[in-house]
Amino acid sequence: MGKIKPNDKLHTALTKQILALATGGFGLAAALAWNDTIKLLIDQNIKKRFPEDGGVSYQVLYAVIITLLAVVITYFLTRLVQKKSP
Repeated sequence: MGKIKPNDKLHTALTKQILALATGGFGLAAALAWNDTIKLLIDQNIKKRFPEDGGVSYQVLYAVIITLLAVVITYFLTRLVQKKSP
């Protein structure tokens, strides 16, 4: 095995940073897609049950649903990672 050259360290650091940025970008795109999907489902199935001026209660309901989804998904992903860890 040879010594690690400074260029190798730079290449590795850049590769890791690009991977992190790409992963974050795709994560954001997925989150926005799910956001639109959940809003559409709420609009079509739940919003019609609120009065026309019920904008605040609708927004609170939306925030609660998103929060619950985030907590449940994070919980299960954390458990999955813990099971896979040595």
